[in-house]
Amino acid sequence: MKLNPQQNEAVHYIDGPCLVLAGAGSGKTRVIINKISYLVQTCGYKARNIAAVTFTNKAAREMKERLSQSLGKKEARGLTISTFHTLGLTIIKREIKTLGMKAGFTLFDGQDTLSLLKELTDKELEGDKDQLNLLQGIISNFKNDLILPEQAIATADSGQDVLYAQLYKRYQNQLKAYNALDFDDLIMMPTLLLKLNSEVRERWQNRFHYLLVDEYQDTNTSQYEMIKILTGTRGKLTVVGDDDQSIYSWRGAKPQNLVLLQTDFPNLKLIKLEQNYRSSSRILRCANILIDNNPHVFDKKLFSTLGEGALLRVIYGKNEEHEAERVVAEIIRHKFMNKTAYSEFAILYRGNFQSRIFEKSLMTNRIPYKISGGTSFFSRSEIKDIMSYLKLLVNPDDDTSFLRVVNLPKRGIGAATLEKLGNYANMRHLSLFAASFELGLEQTLHGEKLVILQRFTRWLVELGDQAERGDPLEAVRQIVRDINYEDWLYETSPSGKAAEMRMKNVSQLFTWVSGMLDGDDLDEPMTLPEVVTRLTLRDMMERGEEDEQADQVQLMTLHASKGLEFPIVFMVGMEEGLLPHQTSIDEDNIEEERRLAYVGITRAQRELIFTQAKERRQYGEVFKPTGSRFLDELPQDDLEWESRKPRPTNEQRKDTANSAIANLRAMLKK
Repeated sequence: MKLNPQQNEAVHYIDGPCLVLAGAGSGKTRVIINKISYLVQTCGYKARNIAAVTFTNKAAREMKERLSQSLGKKEARGLTISTFHTLGLTIIKREIKTLGMKAGFTLFDGQDTLSLLKELTDKELEGDKDQLNLLQGIISNFKNDLILPEQAIATADSGQDVLYAQLYKRYQNQLKAYNALDFDDLIMMPTLLLKLNSEVRERWQNRFHYLLVDEYQDTNTSQYEMIKILTGTRGKLTVVGDDDQSIYSWRGAKPQNLVLLQTDFPNLKLIKLEQNYRSSSRILRCANILIDNNPHVFDKKLFSTLGEGALLRVIYGKNEEHEAERVVAEIIRHKFMNKTAYSEFAILYRGNFQSRIFEKSLMTNRIPYKISGGTSFFSRSEIKDIMSYLKLLVNPDDDTSFLRVVNLPKRGIGAATLEKLGNYANMRHLSLFAASFELGLEQTLHGEKLVILQRFTRWLVELGDQAERGDPLEAVRQIVRDINYEDWLYETSPSGKAAEMRMKNVSQLFTWVSGMLDGDDLDEPMTLPEVVTRLTLRDMMERGEEDEQADQVQLMTLHASKGLEFPIVFMVGMEEGLLPHQTSIDEDNIEEERRLAYVGITRAQRELIFTQAKERRQYGEVFKPTGSRFLDELPQDDLEWESRKPRPTNEQRKDTANSAIANLRAMLKK
């Protein structure tokens, strides 16, 4: 497909910094792909000196695939296409000695962080979940704003702020002792290193001669700083973004980074991509008029050459169950009348809790569906526990797995013991497991704590020997038996039923391990290390975008829908309190909610249907919600309100019936 004049200009402008303001569906990825090809094939840039940075693995993977087609593998060799966090990780690994860390560091995910914080703040927060989540968010914000613990303590205003800053320091010290990093460290550490160390800064500025950044409106302070430093005075930078699609402020995203560019790069070139290749003119007109209610630094108007398209509809349910039934009835009717595939429908909602009723109605009607962003089997805590034991069985030096299970179920190995072990292991450049056997450890850890720790690591050695030389399946069974895991689940789960369900998941994992060790019709028998690798890979795949091609109705939050498109979209729960969300109403922060509605509207290609419930239940009470203000902000001539719709004429009813009969005949012929 030929580039339009604006896309063409964005591809060929390489004289200085460039901001491509790319509206929804305006072909921004094509611009990035074409620009990289142009830099390599026409401008003499080496692929290894170019970096393209985005936010998701999926986007990075798509870019890589498309570039290997347009450039070829030889020309694309050495090109960096990655997420911000992967780029940060690359810099950390290369600069490991400068950072004073030892190789083989451990990465903590959100759950690992929460577990550590819970242990470290037992006296202060007493395991209060809300307080722990708040602290986790505060620490994340500190890191995103490049604030180290000492700075946080020095600038704290109130007693509460001082406490949080001190807990941040305690957490950071513990991570250091474990030779571990969390997700936010992957940006903060390399950015501070680039900022403070001129030698490192020069090295990486010489490595990257041209930078391209996708979804720029989603950058936070540290990501913006990283890009600015890597670009340096050379100013060879193209960023692509849309301030109207900035919906991640809760993750630290700052759409004002688009404005900051003009300050930091005074010769910034602005190019707007306003032609949308996705949606009908009517859908775009509604989106434009809605978002015009937000203040703008950059003005843009999306347009399309795909025709006017159908009116946007507003339909009602008596309550939330009836709302779901109405949506499912619309899907069935549409499929019957127009032979539509299920995969062409998307149901978008503001909060995950809204999905349950739609799931129930789809299941009742035997309609296949997929929930994006639901809980993966491998992200359940009981599966992570047993997988950590299995990983330790085949690789005792896996510090992340060691830390997860060394005191699970509790065996008296607390944070103080682990900090001493971590500091000793760091000093000796050993894994936590290996350090536990060293005679020198007795200098820092002694008495009962040392006995308990070594009992645990010796048990691991014995099980590992059994798995390697004897029966690996029996070794796996032995783990669950020896740690009394089932009893522990019943002690710690909110109910007996919950514990039973969690144990069923463990049994399912055990069944998979057993089948893979024995081999089935398709696979040869595997060793235990092969099984663990295969299951880890399955975990990664499950976190990705599996079954994308299947014929299923897509269910997802408005946040998760960003970057996707669907022929027919249902935006459900269009009510005050849901969209806009009540928290945003209370905090007078409607602008981001409006951007979220804008993202939802611009997902639709052909048809868009809004739904409301006349009554909803909340905390056992029934109330009558008010329709969302966003519907009133749309151009009313482009909306068809069910409550204001004239009754169909006899002629229209006859046409509908004839069309249905024709489709029924076609189906019967098949």
